[in-house]
Amino acid sequence: MMGNTKPRTDPRILRTRQLIRDAFVELIQEIDIEKISVNRIAERATINRVTFYLHYRDIPDLLEKMADDMVEDIKQIFNNSPATQICPEEKGWPIMLNLLEYIAEHAKFYKVVLATKRTPIFTDRLLKLLTGLITERVEKFGSDPFFTVAGIQKDIAIWYASSALIGTIISWLRNDMPYTPHFLTKQFFLLLSQYPNKK
Repeated sequence: MMGNTKPRTDPRILRTRQLIRDAFVELIQEIDIEKISVNRIAERATINRVTFYLHYRDIPDLLEKMADDMVEDIKQIFNNSPATQICPEEKGWPIMLNLLEYIAEHAKFYKVVLATKRTPIFTDRLLKLLTGLITERVEKFGSDPFFTVAGIQKDIAIWYASSALIGTIISWLRNDMPYTPHFLTKQFFLLLSQYPNKK
């Protein structure tokens, strides 16, 4: 794994990067992204401009790195989720529950980067990641026999599942997470379980 080859980052560097990211998240809740400058981020993060440039080339680079970290965090959730299943048709239950719990723990960040239309890079990256991870699982566990019997193409099933999942997460965030991660996971799988019964 990459983590074993990379030297450990100095905690002070991590703390400064977190201050910069927190400042960006706060600012994007207050003003349009086009109005956010390095000066404003530095001022909010209580650092100087030079310090910002030690970590990021510019604001697009900051967004890119934040999106990279989001993808890595979510990959870890997928990799660390137990393989156990509640029932055969709910292969993704533990993963979705862990993902929603993680998003709920970091709700301030995810509400800003996913539930607003100001930073499409995060939604695009998450959709790409989920599509890739769902494809991987389908290929690993085999396509659901229902898809085959119903004559549904594997790629269409994957597009549908990944879009439904990200759409559900975004709507949940936009509505201030009215349901617990456990309840939402249960509802999502109840909904999916209806499809094999349709002709």
